[in-house]
Amino acid sequence: MEMKIFLSVAIALFAGLMLTRVFKKAGLNFPDVTAFLIAGLIIGPYGIGRFGLKGVGFSTYQDIQSVNIINQTALGFIAFSIGSEFRLEELKHTGKAATVIGIVQAVVASLIVDIVLIALHFVLGESVLPMTVAIVLGAIASATAPAATLMVVRQYKADGPLTRLLLPIVALDDAVGLVVFSISFGIAQAMQVGNLDVISIIVNPILEIFFSLLLGGGLGFVLSKIEKLFYSNSNRLSMTISFVLMTIALSYLKIPVGPAEISFSALLVCMMLGTVFCNTSEYSGDIMRRSEKWTAPLNATFFVLSGAALELNVFSNPVYVLIGITYILSRSFGKYMGARLSAQAMNCPQNVVKYLGITLLPQAGVALGMVNQAAALGGTTASIIRNVTLFGVLIYEMVGPLMTRNALRDAGEIAPIPAHKQDRERFQTTDRR
Repeated sequence: MEMKIFLSVAIALFAGLMLTRVFKKAGLNFPDVTAFLIAGLIIGPYGIGRFGLKGVGFSTYQDIQSVNIINQTALGFIAFSIGSEFRLEELKHTGKAATVIGIVQAVVASLIVDIVLIALHFVLGESVLPMTVAIVLGAIASATAPAATLMVVRQYKADGPLTRLLLPIVALDDAVGLVVFSISFGIAQAMQVGNLDVISIIVNPILEIFFSLLLGGGLGFVLSKIEKLFYSNSNRLSMTISFVLMTIALSYLKIPVGPAEISFSALLVCMMLGTVFCNTSEYSGDIMRRSEKWTAPLNATFFVLSGAALELNVFSNPVYVLIGITYILSRSFGKYMGARLSAQAMNCPQNVVKYLGITLLPQAGVALGMVNQAAALGGTTASIIRNVTLFGVLIYEMVGPLMTRNALRDAGEIAPIPAHKQDRERFQTTDRR
């Protein structure tokens, strides 16, 4: 079993890296994220895995789940890195705009998807598109994938007003998405059982966000103090890695408090860990640069595994395709218009107004986490939610990174890099902040 796991991870990383070379030799200037995702499809259950070759590729989704610890670890470090973008000296300039835009674009996307899908519900009927499905999918639409966005920014060393505003918005988006989803999911459950549960709709989401931020902030403060005990940056890096892993582990805790429950969001906890650490530790700049290099292969493996987990059978049902296309178009419109209008209201530069919404389209990990929770609705409702979301994730993850790259390039925040330097610097980062 151990040999199979190690071999699977090795093949995933190897396939992802080799496909970036194939794309480059073929003149296809795709972001690395796209290459990794396609590599995952190739070695996944719908590619090589279909032939049942033991030790080569992933034959089933159970095989992918067997290395799920890689995904959880990578998401923790990605959230930690995004949290480091909340530096107080920069938030003085972008904090208000990032907060307003982050909330508005998430809520607008959710409302537009809700309105469109509810209208489609009356056309198709309750048996085809239940009202509860429309409500939950509207909430899932608010979530954006921070991992893909961060990977594109790192690869192309993007920097400028758009990039500096984008990363805090993506981080805030997850917190807003969790609130919106918790409320919508509670309403959907209440519609099924005919009883409005205030605790699950309001109390539990507030507790989750508050205690996630509290736990992450406390661990970040402790980490910044412990780092001072070491004189070697290598040892400081090792301590940082241990804290991120510890934070991921603690986020699995669930603490009952009477009728309510205190739970934690791994993304929010790790984001807060990175935020507090980078604002209280004098060594944070160097540690983050070293951490980004250390986690580069981990992140590459994460995206390959994400590609392998995409289910192509969602295309087999015309109803899922119809609802999925409607979901994608309405969510894209909501994200774009919500970001554009709020950026205009905050007097952001024209390039930010024009391109910000495009960079907020990728969707993956957070949305899939919401799908897992929505499984509690059971039956046809849970099945439609899962398949439509998977349809959206498949499309967004394939085209989202490319659109993000193009938007940042058109905004003038990606400097041209000679081909030989791109290879040399693929997993290097430059701290321009």
